[in-house]
Amino acid sequence: MENLVGKIKESFDAFEKDAALQVEKGNKAAGTRARKASLELEKMLKEFRKKSLDHSKQ
Repeated sequence: MENLVGKIKESFDAFEKDAALQVEKGNKAAGTRARKASLELEKMLKEFRKKSLDHSKQ
């Protein structure tokens, strides 16, 4: 689970950087990367939720 949290943090950092580039400078490629990172984050957060619930039931 620690590994998953690390991956989530890395992905969020990438999202944050690219989203800022899109907002501040209008960088379209950064916007595309930010959207892709948001989809990856969504999947990882769902996995975290599932693992967290399983862990709390033990």
